[in-house]
Amino acid sequence: MNDDLSEDLALLRAAAAEAGALALSERAAGLRIDSKPGGSPVTSADLKVDALLRDRLLSARPDYGWLSEETADAPERLTRRRIFVVDPIDGTVAFMKNRPWWCVPIAVIDGDRPVAAVIHAPALNETFEATLGGGARLNGQPIAASDIDSLDDASVLADARILEGPQWAEPWPPMRFERRNAIAYRMALVASGAFDATLALTPKWDWDIAAGALVATEAGALVTDHHGRPWAFNRADPRQPSIVCAAAGVHPLIVQRTRSIPLAL
Repeated sequence: MNDDLSEDLALLRAAAAEAGALALSERAAGLRIDSKPGGSPVTSADLKVDALLRDRLLSARPDYGWLSEETADAPERLTRRRIFVVDPIDGTVAFMKNRPWWCVPIAVIDGDRPVAAVIHAPALNETFEATLGGGARLNGQPIAASDIDSLDDASVLADARILEGPQWAEPWPPMRFERRNAIAYRMALVASGAFDATLALTPKWDWDIAAGALVATEAGALVTDHHGRPWAFNRADPRQPSIVCAAAGVHPLIVQRTRSIPLAL
C-alpha cells in the first residue's frame, strides 16, 4: 500500500469510528426525524454525523473535494483531483428501528475511481476497508468473495420480486434471497463471501456505493451496472444506473440476463 493511501485509510477508519459512536449516542438520546424531498427520512443523527465527518476529513485534507448525501452538492468538487464521498448513515430506516444493518461508508475518489474506502457497521462491530491494489479486510483480516460459479442456490441480497415477471426471457433459477437496508453493507457482505451477489436495477447515488465498489473489487468480486458497464465516479450527475455486485463466477451469469432490461440513466 503506498504511503498516501495508507494515511488516507487511517484517516477514514478513525473518522468512521467516531461517526459511528456519535450516531449511537444520538439515537440513545432521542432522534429528531424529518422527511427529505421525495419522502425519505433524515434524522438529527444523520446531520450531526455529516457535520462531524466534514469537519474531520476536510480539516485533514483541505485540498480534497466533498460529496455527501446530507450536504448540498456543488460543482466545485469536479475541479478537485481527489474527493471524499460520504453517506453519514447508510440504512437510516434500520438505524431508526434499532436494527443492526446500517453503516458509515466513506471513500476517497481519485479522478473517477475509488482508491481508499471504509464501511463501518457500529452495531455489528464490523469495519470493512480497502485500498486500490491493497486488498480488502474485515476487522483487519483479509476477505474474499465466494467462489460460486452457478446461480442455482446462490445467496442474493435483493428483493426477490425484481426477478419475477414477464420482462425476463427465461425464469431465474431458484436462489436464496435476503434483505439488508444499507447498500454499502450489502456490497461488503458480498466482498466477505457471506453472500454471492447483490443487485438493483434502479439508479444509485455515489455515496451509497463508492466505498462498497472498492471493498468488493479488492475482494475479488465484480461491480458494474446491469449492462456490465464499469462505473465512473465524481461526475456532474453523482449516480450510477444500477448495480450488479457479485462473485466473479456468477457476475457474468447475472448480467447475461439483466442486460435485456433498459438502463434508467
